[in-house]
Amino acid sequence: MRTFGVEEELLIVDPVTGQPLALADALISGRGQQDGTSEGDGSGLSHELKLEQIETQTRPCHSYDELLHQIRRGRALADQAARKHGARVAALATSPLASTPHTTPNPRYAEMLERFGLTAYEQLTCGFHVHTSLESPEEGVVVLDHIRDKLAVLTAISANSPYWRGQATGFDSYRTQAWNRWPTSGPSAVFGSLTSYRRMVKRLLETGVLLDEGMIYFDARLSRDHPTVEVRVADVCLRSEDAALIAVLVRALVETATREMLDGVEPASVPTALLRMASFQASNMGLRGDLLDFGEFRPEPATSVVWALMEYLTPVLAEQGELELVKAGLADILKRGNGAHQQREAAARFNSRQRDGQSPAGSPPSVEALGAVVGHAVKVTVSGTPGGAIKDPDPVLARVRRA
Repeated sequence: MRTFGVEEELLIVDPVTGQPLALADALISGRGQQDGTSEGDGSGLSHELKLEQIETQTRPCHSYDELLHQIRRGRALADQAARKHGARVAALATSPLASTPHTTPNPRYAEMLERFGLTAYEQLTCGFHVHTSLESPEEGVVVLDHIRDKLAVLTAISANSPYWRGQATGFDSYRTQAWNRWPTSGPSAVFGSLTSYRRMVKRLLETGVLLDEGMIYFDARLSRDHPTVEVRVADVCLRSEDAALIAVLVRALVETATREMLDGVEPASVPTALLRMASFQASNMGLRGDLLDFGEFRPEPATSVVWALMEYLTPVLAEQGELELVKAGLADILKRGNGAHQQREAAARFNSRQRDGQSPAGSPPSVEALGAVVGHAVKVTVSGTPGGAIKDPDPVLARVRRA
């Protein structure tokens, strides 16, 4: 089985008000191998574009259980560092509360801020990136070409950003909208070969618009630093078990793509414009209504599209012993909702507890309600981690093991 690992971007927040805090330097400063920040295997904590966020990385893993443990370990490590400074971490893809973000002191980030203005200034967004091992870069381009039409489904499942700077956006993944301001973000065309992929990257760099290859922000790309394909469409997930499940789906997509190539199956020649429609719909609706079916790109109930993805991946999932795990995990998400749904529920619960009852329909969320959303997210983020606030068992694993 291919190895896989993930990067999670987490918000650093005030545990009382829910406001983002620019503490990444403080969390990382002075930490090292002696206290677990880095194990020498690529796992640990690192800076991101904004000081209000911190990134965790897992080492390469072989199974859902192993990856879930690594994700929870990373969240615990980040939260323990935050607690030393009176803060916490929250797996939220955007900040529900309005704030003034601070760019990490770094020459590259400073140049991005100068070059891209408000796009860079407001880019306090937290994504979830899945790396899956490859035999070769040539195989990686085959994967990119074969998975491009299915990635929007992952956006809908992971969607966890309904609020933006104090406003209810009407989107499940507003992070996707904010992120897609960057010039190279979003779906890419079919490349056909590694030569064509490299030629496209070279041409993009020659335009002078981008600072470097690190700004190739395709929905999926070949990693610059690792022999992996990196899928970048997901919001950071509120629940760690959902994150591990999405990584399993990504690995199955990668393996299915290479098998299709060996069987002589050509990638679907879906126009990039249609992929943008699918991405927008997934960002907007999440699991609440229709998505675009990745076969015909016509509206279908989100539940049907999610199960269609599972059926498409069934041969690989069954062979790798992950089919029942994925069935149980997807059923759980479809029943309780994605992170965006859970955030809205947290705000509604807060409003229902107030003496004046719920806010009038259509009124903007109150600062207090959004603070309650962040407080709920903090608890769920560290659920199952060492020292975490919630000790409930992993519902996905529990269901599979009972079966």
